[in-house]
Amino acid sequence: MMMAEPLHRAGVSGALTEHEPMARHVTWRAGGAARYAFRPADRPDLIAFFQIHRALLERYPPLFVGLGSNLLVRDRGIAATAIFTHPGLQGLRIAEATPEAMTIVAEAGVAAPKLARYAANHGLEGAEFLAGIPGTVGGALTMNAGCYGSETWEHVTGAELIVSDGDVALHGPAAFDIGYRHVATNFAMLGREAWFISGQFRFRRGNGQRARDRIRELLSKRVATQPLQLPNAGSVFRNPPGDHAARLIESCGLKGLAIGGASVSEKHANFIVNTAGRASAAEIEQLIARVRAVVAERTGVLLEPEVRIVGETNISSDVKRES
Repeated sequence: MMMAEPLHRAGVSGALTEHEPMARHVTWRAGGAARYAFRPADRPDLIAFFQIHRALLERYPPLFVGLGSNLLVRDRGIAATAIFTHPGLQGLRIAEATPEAMTIVAEAGVAAPKLARYAANHGLEGAEFLAGIPGTVGGALTMNAGCYGSETWEHVTGAELIVSDGDVALHGPAAFDIGYRHVATNFAMLGREAWFISGQFRFRRGNGQRARDRIRELLSKRVATQPLQLPNAGSVFRNPPGDHAARLIESCGLKGLAIGGASVSEKHANFIVNTAGRASAAEIEQLIARVRAVVAERTGVLLEPEVRIVGETNISSDVKRES
C-alpha cells in the first residue's frame, strides 16, 4: 500500500509517501519499494526536511534518486527514504563570467542533457558530452559520470553537499577523492554521510552553434547504438583499463543471454534490458552476476558493476528460465 500526505510543518511543503514503489522511478522499471519517499519542492524545502525529520532519516537513511538510471532496488525493497531530486532541485544559473569561461551552478535534479544545452545556448563549449548521460547532475557528481572521452569532474570547480543533520557546505575538488566512475569524500570517516545537492561547472567560451551541432551528433549516435526503446539502466559494467566491457561481453557470445525477463541487449552488449517490462530485480541481478562470471572465466577480466544495487538481499533463487 502507498500512502501519500503533504507535510504540514513549518518550512516544509514537499510530499512524503510511504511504501513508495521504486519500479516507477528507476529506468529498469523493476524492483521493490522504499519505506518512505520525499519530493522536495526546492532546495530550501529539502534542507528543512533534513532538519525537521532527523529521527526518520536516522532510521530510514536517505537514498538520493534523480532520473533513476544506474540504480536497481531489490524486489524486497529498501529500508530507506528515497529523496527525489527531479524535478524539485532544478536551479540553473550563470554564477561567474570571464572573457575565457563561465561558471554554471546546477542543482542536483537538473538532467545532465539540460545542462549541456544550457551551456551551448550561452556560447560555451565542453559540456556537450553531458547530453549522452541519462541522469541528473547529482548522479553525475556522485559517480563522476562520463562518455565520449570526457568526465564530469574535469569541469567541476565546487560542489555543495548536505549532511544528515541538514547542514550544507560548498567544497572544492580538493575535498574529494575522484577517479574513474568514483567520487568519495572524507565525511564517511567522520561518521557523517553527505549527498550532493548542486555543482559548480566551468566551461570555456566558444561557438554555441558548434556545441549544439555536437550535441545533436552525440544524441544521434546514442540512439543508433543503444537500446533506448527498452527499459535499461545504461552501461552495466565499468570499462576495464585499456578495454571495453561491451567488447569483452560480446567476445564471450553473451549478446541475447537471458534470465527470465532480463536479457543482454543485442544492440549493445554492456546493456541489460527489461524485455517487455516483465523482469524482476532478482532476474536482472542474476544476469549481471552471470555475465560477470562468464567473462571472468573466459577472459580473466573481472568486470566491475557500474550500476548501484540497493535493498534487502533476495532470498528466493527460483529463477529457472535461462536461455
